[in-house]
Amino acid sequence: MVCYMKKNLIGIDWSRLLVQVCITMIVFCLYACFQEETVPVTIDFTYTIGNESYTTPARITIANNTTGAEKYSWTFEGGQPATSSLRDPGIITFTEAGAHTITLEAWSEDDRQSKTISLTVYNGVTPDFSVEILTNNIAPVTVRITNKTIGGTGFRWVFEQGNPAEYTGENPPDIQFVEPGDHKIILIVENGPAVDSLVQTISVSPALSPDFEIIPDFEDDDYEAPLRAVLANNTVGGLQWQWSSSGGQISNTTVQQPSIYFSKAGTYSITLQASNGKETMTITKDIVVKPNTGLRTFTDIKLGINTAHASIGSFYSTSLRRVVTKNDPDSLLKYVDIAYFGLNATFTFNKFTSPDSVEEYTFDPIPQGQITHFINSLDKCACGISFSESDFDQMTTDAPLQALNITSTAKGLQPFDDVQVPRIVLFKTQDNRKGVIKIKSFHYDGLQSYILVDIKVQKK
Repeated sequence: MVCYMKKNLIGIDWSRLLVQVCITMIVFCLYACFQEETVPVTIDFTYTIGNESYTTPARITIANNTTGAEKYSWTFEGGQPATSSLRDPGIITFTEAGAHTITLEAWSEDDRQSKTISLTVYNGVTPDFSVEILTNNIAPVTVRITNKTIGGTGFRWVFEQGNPAEYTGENPPDIQFVEPGDHKIILIVENGPAVDSLVQTISVSPALSPDFEIIPDFEDDDYEAPLRAVLANNTVGGLQWQWSSSGGQISNTTVQQPSIYFSKAGTYSITLQASNGKETMTITKDIVVKPNTGLRTFTDIKLGINTAHASIGSFYSTSLRRVVTKNDPDSLLKYVDIAYFGLNATFTFNKFTSPDSVEEYTFDPIPQGQITHFINSLDKCACGISFSESDFDQMTTDAPLQALNITSTAKGLQPFDDVQVPRIVLFKTQDNRKGVIKIKSFHYDGLQSYILVDIKVQKK
């Protein structure tokens, strides 16, 4: 700036005045320049929380958006680290629940600002509870809950088909389940924004319903005295048992499935009292034991000719009550006491033979086969025995057999044909049981031909 100094005609010192003005303008310009270079501090920051979880340990990342500052001082109350002088302090961890403050002080040579925000961290939620089934798991079931949750402040319970069905609170009352099956117990725990849940399942068995079945032993399935049977316990929901009978002898009155013995004919009652620690129920059933006839009857038994031994079978066991074929296990052969041999489909040559000599008639030998005496032809045996079809049909006990002297003779073992129908054949087993075979018909079917018979034999 150039200043020209002149002196006025009226005596004003223009040169001094101009100097003063120039100095004033210079000072103003310098001040204006200084004001333009000052930058204010604008403080701003935000944070993001890891996994969006405000539960301990909570980890936050600071985003510093401050402008105009040259230096920074962070204070993280309860955080790790507790302080920082970096512009971007990185990840801060809060391990304790509660309210925490984050303070940033930022400054430059010309300005200083600060900002504080609050952050609330909650304890971590770990839902847990135990289930105690009182007494047993048979319906109705009472369940006691023990809450073992860590870090929860709010609790809601759901009991599937339970009573009550829902509950809000830390410690629910005892719960009752009536319906059998699986039931879910659900716990929902809250702690501020943190929510977690746990599900457990209990199984409820059906309620008490007593029942049993009287199953005679194999040898006693004709229900004749003496009779031994198993008391098959079909009770649902029972744990303790008490058996009683009006006449039978029970092997053990407190076991789940005892046996029972009746020595005489009659009508008897059997009672089962079942309990499970919650309730007791009883059920009674009757059994009729028939008088002992001493006789076992088998009807409509097919016995094939020798070529049908593999398919129909030519052997019979009165103790097993079944036909034994060529393809059956060899272990069954020792029980065979009747062996039939039919030569061909014309039935011109037929006879019953002792199992210990079947190899004489095209069959494989039976090791240690039983010895059975037969009278194939009563009309030829000259043995003084008479037994008719009518005698067979009317025989309801073994009395007609007791006096018979049945033994094998050459004449009695003679073969027979299909001319006489029905035909009566007598036999006596190795254990001295006497019996009668009634041949009811001859069935002509080529290699698969067979006879149809009924058998009556003394019991052991």
